[in-house]
Amino acid sequence: MQHPHPADASSRKPDPSAAHAEHPAPPHTTEDNAAANSTGADAHPTPPPEPERATVAPPGPPLRRGKAHGACPNPNGGPAGPWTDVPEDDWNRWTWQQANRLRRLDDIDRALHLTDDERDAFVRSANLFDVAVTPYYASLMRTGDPRCPIRLQSLPQKGELAHFPFELDDPLAEEEHMPVPGITYRYPDRILFYVTHNCPVYCRHCTRKRKVADPGSAAARLQIEEGLRWIARTTTVRDVLLSGGDPLTLSDDRLLDLLHRLADIPHVEVIRLGTRNPVTLPQRFTPELCQRLRDVRPLYVHTHFNHPAECSAAAATALERLADAGCVLGNQMVLLRGVNDDPATVLELNRWLLRHRCRPYYIFQADMARGITHFRTPLQRGLDIIEHLRGRIGGMGVPHFAIDLPGGGGKITLTPEHVVHRDGNHWTFRNTFGRTFSFVDAGALEDDP
Repeated sequence: MQHPHPADASSRKPDPSAAHAEHPAPPHTTEDNAAANSTGADAHPTPPPEPERATVAPPGPPLRRGKAHGACPNPNGGPAGPWTDVPEDDWNRWTWQQANRLRRLDDIDRALHLTDDERDAFVRSANLFDVAVTPYYASLMRTGDPRCPIRLQSLPQKGELAHFPFELDDPLAEEEHMPVPGITYRYPDRILFYVTHNCPVYCRHCTRKRKVADPGSAAARLQIEEGLRWIARTTTVRDVLLSGGDPLTLSDDRLLDLLHRLADIPHVEVIRLGTRNPVTLPQRFTPELCQRLRDVRPLYVHTHFNHPAECSAAAATALERLADAGCVLGNQMVLLRGVNDDPATVLELNRWLLRHRCRPYYIFQADMARGITHFRTPLQRGLDIIEHLRGRIGGMGVPHFAIDLPGGGGKITLTPEHVVHRDGNHWTFRNTFGRTFSFVDAGALEDDP
């Protein structure tokens, strides 16, 4: 799942959240890393043993800033860095952004000042997965900083070169669940419809590296037509997710034709777009496109913001235009080591998303795809982040923590454990701040003999 920019984005005032200036980040030490890695969680004080019932929750342990936490270098999202002299009209055209993506080592090095490790990883991974970065997304990077969360997501890293026996080319067994090419059918009422192999930016944590960026995996028109015919005759399908690649790489006409043809199928009730364009290419969401999207109802859009450094004014405008067009927005974040695996980063991101009418819906554990094990975090880390979010942001800002099980097992959600003890109808719970509370399950009394 992976987007575009509005024509007026560069004139917008920067979103204050993008600057991350509310609290300066403390130095990240080797001891911090050791503590986090040894426990699989952020270090914090042990909750007090069985305190008295509290009427007001204490503030809880302080949230540690992650090492990748930092301000967006280009909060407006306009021409910046090596592109300062690019005319606004060019910069704000999504086709210009696509045509001027950084792909060659020399161009990327000249624009972003690669480190020796990044340069070496680029050369050694050349045959493993393609590289492409829009000028807009590159403008959000911290030049020469190998810990920059944008660089880590879009530039090759030496961790990609390590391979493990548990890694899989097709970790979700999508190809095994295809009744026709391009349709993944794992649930009785919904499908994934693969409509393109292209993305504006090729994310290094991509779960479909086996086909994304590969022209041999392109979704030809005949394949898409066959997929539409299969959907039309499979009446159990109520929900269609368009994915890829990124479906927003299609032209307006092709995308709208596909959406309208799906909407005309009587049993298709929900249409979803999985796209990272609001993050990597917000210029894609022109007023003209969003006006045309108004005619497709209901239309759900799954975005993929991973870090507050991606939260520019241009990205905010893309979300606002989609929401104004009647789209229902939800974010699907992937938990990535060194990028967003600390609660302060996720909390800040989710607050920004809610302000711009996008609900944080999922935090995904990184899949078991080849070359991304260096990104994967302990499962306990995700549970600890969910626990930290509770009580610090409203329920709409607490996403589901999910694993997409290998082998086609589908999604399952994990939640922190809050049950301390049960004695008949009397339950004892521990809240997110470590306090214990008693609860009488009166509803179960009627079930007693």
